[in-house]
Amino acid sequence: MSALTREETEALIQEVLEVYPEKAKKDRAKHLTVNDQSIEQSKKCITSNRKSLPGVMTIRGCAYAGSKGVVWGPIKDMIHISHGPVGCGQYSRAGRRNYYVGMTGVNSFGTMNFTSDFQEKDIVFGGDKKLAKVMTEIEALFPLNKGVSIQSECPIGLIGDDIEAVAKKTTAETGKPVVPVRCEGFRGVSQSLGHHIANDAIRDWVLPRREGKAFEGTPYDVAVIGDYNIGGDAWSSRILLEEMGLRVVAQWSGDGTISEMEKTPFVKMNLIHCYRSMNYIARHMEEKYSIPWMEYNFFGPTKVAESLRAIAAHFDDKIKEGAERVIAKYQAMMDEIIAKYKPRLQGKKVMLYVGGLRPRHVIGAYEDLGMEVVGTGYEFGHNDDYDRTIKDMGNATLIYDDVTGFEFEEFVKRIKPDLVGSGIKEKFIFQKMGVPFRQMHSWDYSGPYHGYDGFAIFARDMDMTLNNPCWSKMTAPWLKKEEPVAEKEAA
Repeated sequence: MSALTREETEALIQEVLEVYPEKAKKDRAKHLTVNDQSIEQSKKCITSNRKSLPGVMTIRGCAYAGSKGVVWGPIKDMIHISHGPVGCGQYSRAGRRNYYVGMTGVNSFGTMNFTSDFQEKDIVFGGDKKLAKVMTEIEALFPLNKGVSIQSECPIGLIGDDIEAVAKKTTAETGKPVVPVRCEGFRGVSQSLGHHIANDAIRDWVLPRREGKAFEGTPYDVAVIGDYNIGGDAWSSRILLEEMGLRVVAQWSGDGTISEMEKTPFVKMNLIHCYRSMNYIARHMEEKYSIPWMEYNFFGPTKVAESLRAIAAHFDDKIKEGAERVIAKYQAMMDEIIAKYKPRLQGKKVMLYVGGLRPRHVIGAYEDLGMEVVGTGYEFGHNDDYDRTIKDMGNATLIYDDVTGFEFEEFVKRIKPDLVGSGIKEKFIFQKMGVPFRQMHSWDYSGPYHGYDGFAIFARDMDMTLNNPCWSKMTAPWLKKEEPVAEKEAA
């Protein structure tokens, strides 16, 4: 059970909404709800994937961020051009800690910023010629690249540059794939559309490249999709899949290559970790290539074991036995970690507000440590994300979609969680309020958090954050005593 009753949580929502004008209040009320596990479809209780209100601070990103920053950027052996002014490319470069193996600038390019560096004259006269020149220079300076993606920024859509024509011409000249991605930042309501656009570009420009070609497969070939290797997550996940007897043919897109992506239509199953960013391409491959897919969760030993068994159920006894062997191998290690950290974390309350899979996937890991998630929400979730979240959250807990800065602060002040897990924009606000905080987009420069190895680091980080003695030196706003107002001196 959560810290508040259903009636108290509903009253809290109404109290927070009171500051808004009537129209804004009516709109925001649709995005805040009290969890009810008996509801089958979240659309009956919460609205999502709508435009943020102008003037109300949102924590979302844009379509360009979803495409370049999430899906395409981690593909290590391709060069990703931010086509437009320099700022977007620089801001999206190397911020997500997508680890990769390779030599930067030689055969791996994930942490480099390639940009067409638009100036005013390019807006006036167009940037096609400049883009073509960039392509020529890239091939001369970085000949070991395996392809290029053109990530279009806002001005490209406004002035109508023909990036598709440049891509086709360059592909013909170099023989390497050049993929145009129409991910202008102003499109859609959040970075979620950027994920979809990126998936469609892969569908149209990458997957068909190996159709009809030979591939030496096995009955155990799988692709790991929607794992961006933040802090090494994909590596710790891949270890378990291979230990149980599966062959990971492709890894999307952390530490991944375009060659792996081209081979994905030959696998026997697609395994999706981040459903929000990659379900589109999985559904396409299911329809076109008859490849089944399933979502899995490698946060915390309980969910890891559940997922390993669910994955193994799609294969033969060899893999089923392999799954049980892997679970048994790490059980003692997990028992030790829980025995060490659970007494220090038992009963602590957590509020989450993140993107992608984290608002629901990490719930099980916290529960393994005896902690309780009392509020969660998505920056750019759709209703199918909330459908999955309802069953993972306790009844009467708080759910918030595209929560505003004001709402989030007020919820934290009232619910008084022991820990907040959110993004970099919220980190310093809550720390100054005296609330322990973990940056859950890139693991606060730690990680990995996936898999059994990752759970050991996750548990250590939560303990290190919550039980840091620095918090005893700070006072949260709701604990501060109001000082009496000094009487005015007599005139």
